[in-house]
Amino acid sequence: MTVTVNGARWEVTAGTTVADVVARLDVPKRGVAVALDGALVRQASWRTTALREGSTIDVLTAVQGG
Repeated sequence: MTVTVNGARWEVTAGTTVADVVARLDVPKRGVAVALDGALVRQASWRTTALREGSTIDVLTAVQGG
């Protein structure tokens, strides 16, 4: 099935979860937020939140600066 991750189309298998997507990205283990179809997904739910055909996932990381 096709989903959109940070603006790019990805082909994933049925049953793919938010945690699976985050694992494929090179992001830090802390300071990460995920929105699925515009709604925040709590980190505790990443492993149980499955994607659907056409889902849009935005993975954001905190950036320090001054």
